[in-house]
Amino acid sequence: MAILNVRRATMAILGAALLAGASPCVLQAGPYRAPRTAFGQPDLQGAWTNVSQTALERTPDTPLTFATRAEERAYEARMDREWAHGESGGLGQGVSEWHPKYPMARIDGRLRTSWIVSPTDGRLPWRPEARRRWEAITAAAMRDDATDPEVRTASDRCLMGGLGSANPPMHNPPVSAGKLIVQTATEVAILSEMNHDVRIIRLGARHLPKTVRVWMGDSIGHWEGDTLVAETTNFRAEEGWRNPFMISSDARVTERFTRVSPSELRYAFEVDDPATYTQVWRGEMPFLADKSPIYEFACHEGNYGLTDILTVARHAEAEVAGR
Repeated sequence: MAILNVRRATMAILGAALLAGASPCVLQAGPYRAPRTAFGQPDLQGAWTNVSQTALERTPDTPLTFATRAEERAYEARMDREWAHGESGGLGQGVSEWHPKYPMARIDGRLRTSWIVSPTDGRLPWRPEARRRWEAITAAAMRDDATDPEVRTASDRCLMGGLGSANPPMHNPPVSAGKLIVQTATEVAILSEMNHDVRIIRLGARHLPKTVRVWMGDSIGHWEGDTLVAETTNFRAEEGWRNPFMISSDARVTERFTRVSPSELRYAFEVDDPATYTQVWRGEMPFLADKSPIYEFACHEGNYGLTDILTVARHAEAEVAGR
């Protein structure tokens, strides 16, 4: 009897919809709608990760997506080989720590070869002089300059997470890529596992005066439907070099956070930085729900690397002086 009543109710609803001129398809589930917080905002909270082998840029001969699964598998296999080769020798975390094999990212079910979607070639639109500056900073970082701590990168000094893992636009680090999002009615906080950086987006607020420069920039936000839109300015010059990209302290970064399913948060970003790039560039990546805990990074407590770099440099200088 219960089943019969359900069938009758279903037929009654369908009949009412058809009599009203509506198609039966309007009764099907529509686009995903994020759950709401207690204060009525789309709920983005939880633990997420953006770890992936997908990189910011792609090579000129590589498309953004592939037409077939076979092409995707072949490309991902090549990326696996390149990743394994890079982790196989020398010193560093690749030798001393175990890393799982991370897959390439997928958006709407299709493998992505880069985060950049505009320009369409998937390359950063550098200004020539900015590119030369980035190359010089990168070369200096690779030389292991040990004159004093202040010449080291912000990551080496535990001032910021490496590879732009926390400051906008957020990049995907090869390790410690966890994100924890917590919301209140007036703020959204994003904790990045790498270097335990916490960024706060102030909702409905105004930017700080241009003379006030803060780590990770000054982020303000608002809601556009189910999407959190964050705009960040007032960066510190010390965090400009991110490797593999760079932004000036006067850059403006706009980010969009949209929950597209119970297990995925879509992250899109736009960088407007005329001092560094010839045009605005854009990218997007998935943040996937993560059941792993956010581990304490404890960068300062365990930063024996910087101490050793400086100590060895002083011993080397003493040896040269004693000859």
